[in-house]
Amino acid sequence: MKIESLMSAKPITINSHQTLKFALNTMRENNIRHLPVLENGKVRGVLSERDIRFLESVERVDLNDLKVADAYSDDLFSVEPHADVKVVCQLMHDEKIGSVVVQREQDLLGIFTWIDALK
Repeated sequence: MKIESLMSAKPITINSHQTLKFALNTMRENNIRHLPVLENGKVRGVLSERDIRFLESVERVDLNDLKVADAYSDDLFSVEPHADVKVVCQLMHDEKIGSVVVQREQDLLGIFTWIDALK
């Protein structure tokens, strides 16, 4: 089975200059846990709810004071839409990540998470 058949197409994205409070509210409103981070239309990384919660609890910061750029993971894992689901799930397991972005060249097509894998 290919990733494109299970991914969430046209994912909600966020810009690196937006606040973490805005990002968390966006996640809650849309019932999601990962947001691809865009800069100049290109995917630069992924912000997870876990990234935000870590800063909030350990660093004890006000989410209105920090930007997405302060928290997102720029260690980007991306796959092509024709990638095999089992191979991608193994990658996610091995790397201990909750999502991968699906791209064709530089174009964001979707995001694949553990929730998608359970479909």
